[in-house]
Amino acid sequence: MHSGTYNFIKFISYKALSLWDVKRYVKNQISFHNSVKLKEVLTPSIEPISKEEILSNNWQIISKINFAGKLYLRDKSETNTFKGNLNKVDSDSLIYSKINVRHGCIYYHPINSIPFAVSSEYPVYKIDSFKVLGDYLVMVIQSNGFKSILNKKATGISKARVKPTDFLETEIPIPTLSIQKELLRRYNDCIYEAQELEQKAIQIEEGIKHYTIDILGATTKQALTEQEGKYKYWNLVHFIDVAEWGVDIIQKKQKKDIFKYPIVKIKDICLLGSGGTPSRSCPQYYKGSIPWIKTGEVLNEEIFETKEHITEDAIANSSARLYPKGSLIIAMYGQGDTRGRTAKLGIDATTNQACAVLHNIDNNIVSTDYLWYYLQGRYDDLRSLASGNNQPNLNAGKINNYDVVVPPMNVQNEMVAHIKEQKALVKQLRQKATSIREDALKEFENEIFE
Repeated sequence: MHSGTYNFIKFISYKALSLWDVKRYVKNQISFHNSVKLKEVLTPSIEPISKEEILSNNWQIISKINFAGKLYLRDKSETNTFKGNLNKVDSDSLIYSKINVRHGCIYYHPINSIPFAVSSEYPVYKIDSFKVLGDYLVMVIQSNGFKSILNKKATGISKARVKPTDFLETEIPIPTLSIQKELLRRYNDCIYEAQELEQKAIQIEEGIKHYTIDILGATTKQALTEQEGKYKYWNLVHFIDVAEWGVDIIQKKQKKDIFKYPIVKIKDICLLGSGGTPSRSCPQYYKGSIPWIKTGEVLNEEIFETKEHITEDAIANSSARLYPKGSLIIAMYGQGDTRGRTAKLGIDATTNQACAVLHNIDNNIVSTDYLWYYLQGRYDDLRSLASGNNQPNLNAGKINNYDVVVPPMNVQNEMVAHIKEQKALVKQLRQKATSIREDALKEFENEIFE
């Protein structure tokens, strides 16, 4: 009665308030044609399975589904130690993560795929293949529009979940099977084109590595003493070489890269510094204008902007230091692929303590860009120097004593020009691939949402 009178107040019938959650009662701005509820095309499948059955069939247990809908399975050795009840996921089934389905964590197990097991956190559904294609269903649920719908259905505080009953009551656009197939075909054609561009970028990157090796004349020799060479299966190591225990480290010390140009240590061509993290207990430190870099921002690119900025007082009261434009950064530690990555400062900036900063580079010996590209090319070698158990780290000593091959300046300049041109092409290909993927997804969503 009142709803048409007020512009900013929404009236909800008291009996409709089964849960108090504002987002549930905000009008949904998304609509579509040919809608049906998910319960009309999905049937809950609960098929308990024992660890013994999993082991006897050589199956696996789910680890997670990521936001892109990719399935990860646990190692088979973890089956016996898994705690909790498990259900079987057959082929042509759909599962989702109760906690993260609103972020896109949904997976379709294709026809003729090997079964696997899931906990109760992953409801299992058989698909009515006469009405909907599994690949189409996943794409719809992973779309931005649909994720916003599911987000309104999540309940709970610390780990909000979408309950199976609410999930099945959700409406979804389902055109005819022929239209579904056509939408998928057009989308997959675009994805294939993007993948070809990405593959071409990878080939160019491999070409850069081979080019660098050819120019520098790198070969690898196994350094074996006469005594060590007598043994085929035993590897004798001098005690003096075992400063750090680790088979890969010892093996690395016994191999030597041979180059046709002189080699210098990093400490001989520049100064090495690090940074610091101003106290988080003083929020004012992070309200300045001085760029402050973390290892997650070290991505083999030139840095012109940072996520966080600090003040002069933050520098004065921490080990952070302002480094000049043109300095090079090496990530000494960090999760995943971060360790060993590099960046070049396109601005004056500070860093946290996880970054090693090469500054005051002697450009009479080595050009800054050559040194940068050289370090990028030695990424795997740099990472192999790291030590530590849970999260191996590089340190200032190892970086300072790292070998750099130094060809004549004209060769350096030639290499820089070639590599810069190839890297620009790689960037262009990857940007085009990203654009194609984004446009394909937009076209798909425009077809199903009004």
